[in-house]
Amino acid sequence: MLRKRIIPCLDVKEGDVVKGVQFEDLVVMGNPAAHAKFYNDEGADELVILDITASHERRKSIVSVIESVADVLFIPLTVGGGIRTAEDVRNLLIAGADRVSLNTAAIERPELISDGAERFGTQCIVVAIDARRRERGGWDVFTYGGRKNTGRDVIEWAKEAEQRGAGEILLTSMDRDGTKEGYDWECLHAVTSAISIPVIASGGAGELDHFADAFTKGGADAVLAASLFHTRTMAIRDLKQFLSTKGVPVR
Repeated sequence: MLRKRIIPCLDVKEGDVVKGVQFEDLVVMGNPAAHAKFYNDEGADELVILDITASHERRKSIVSVIESVADVLFIPLTVGGGIRTAEDVRNLLIAGADRVSLNTAAIERPELISDGAERFGTQCIVVAIDARRRERGGWDVFTYGGRKNTGRDVIEWAKEAEQRGAGEILLTSMDRDGTKEGYDWECLHAVTSAISIPVIASGGAGELDHFADAFTKGGADAVLAASLFHTRTMAIRDLKQFLSTKGVPVR
């Protein structure tokens, strides 16, 4: 059985780490490189950096931030935000990223997934899906940092992303983001049951059991969290020890 991964996420705006609730009310939480070094030493399995306003403001990801983080990091780094072409993917990989996360551009130009997978390998391409629950059931895909409802169904888009060459899905529940009420494991389970590539759960972690539920109920291959780790409310080493007691194989 593949071991499960614990992944801190740095949401970055204008070069600073920020965190909000349901993608709003952002608060500055420090320097990306300082956080990255801490997580590297703390035992994180990977690190994700998302330039959360890059697509909305029509900016490219901050390459200098990625370079500063890569200098202190010895675990895999995934970077997302403002990626619109295969050349953008190449530039981020050169800057020090191991993988890139595609969200808005992948929806608007799905062939970017195929182009990236063909040029750089499926292992380099992560498709991020921001999901919000519909009143009538199911979940819609949002883009532009949660600002635009595409009307696309989350399950169908995850399937298409896999078919086009995505190596992994980063699934964020907008309803749970920053609430500390737990991952939306129902949405998570619906996606993991429909595709065969790994899925990272994101949005809503607030206590130890929430991480266990993402794995045991949702079928996640990895869990991602931000504020719990940034505020040092929870230590990654303690989380891994807890998951081991629950029978979840961790690295």
